Amino acid sequence: MTVTLGEGLLVSLFALISGIDFWLEGFYIFRPMIVCTVTGLMLGDLRLGIIAGGLTELAFAGLTPVGGTQPPNPVMAGIMTVVIAHTTGHSPATAIGLALPFSILMQYIILFYYSAFSVFTKKLDDYAKEANTKKFARLALMPTVVVGVTYAIIAFLCVYGAQAPMRELVNAMPGWLSHGFQIAGGILPAVGFGVLLKSMLKMQYVPYLLIGFTAACFIKFGNLMPVAVIGAALAFIEYSHARRNSVVDKKLKEIQDNANNGGEDDGI
Repeated sequence: MTVTLGEGLLVSLFALISGIDFWLEGFYIFRPMIVCTVTGLMLGDLRLGIIAGGLTELAFAGLTPVGGTQPPNPVMAGIMTVVIAHTTGHSPATAIGLALPFSILMQYIILFYYSAFSVFTKKLDDYAKEANTKKFARLALMPTVVVGVTYAIIAFLCVYGAQAPMRELVNAMPGWLSHGFQIAGGILPAVGFGVLLKSMLKMQYVPYLLIGFTAACFIKFGNLMPVAVIGAALAFIEYSHARRNSVVDKKLKEIQDNANNGGEDDGI
């Protein structure tokens, strides 16, 4: 399937919006789950967008910028995963691996902007000292506009302009190479979730993890709704336990305070 000019413009417009959101970290619509779903809807294949969104979100779940270390760009990863799967007919797992070069390229551009925009700092200080609010606001907003336009241009060139060469390149790949990308794309969600668990998992929640893993992998369901209901039930149980323990701790503290301060009938 091909991406029409109208679809390419729509995706580039959405890339502009989600790119600005990623730059400002405002509403978190830049997450792959949302980016893939919206891109799939724009291309007329919502089901593909949802599937690709779930896989890509897991792959990026534990990837967080730390200092100068920047993970691949989630916006371009989400867009290109859906576009590659849509135009080449490959599975979303294979498309994740093929979308990484576009994601890394975009992140290098953003890293360049991080350094380039630092030259505006001195000028902003001067405008602040002069209380020149108009020039200060104009210069402060300019980087955001430049970043948004860059996202739109790169997305349009990759989604619409390069779709024919990209489709020919992917279809010309030998079977063993395509299979390798499929395996790599299938592993990436597990790696991303593993990185997330490494920083967030606590021993007290391991039983819940095992229950969810068993329910999702070994019990045959027609859809994932029963797994979601099980997860919600376990979360409510944990919330109830935490709330009850909080009430008990509060009462014990009150009893201890009364014992330390003495009651009203103890006299002077």
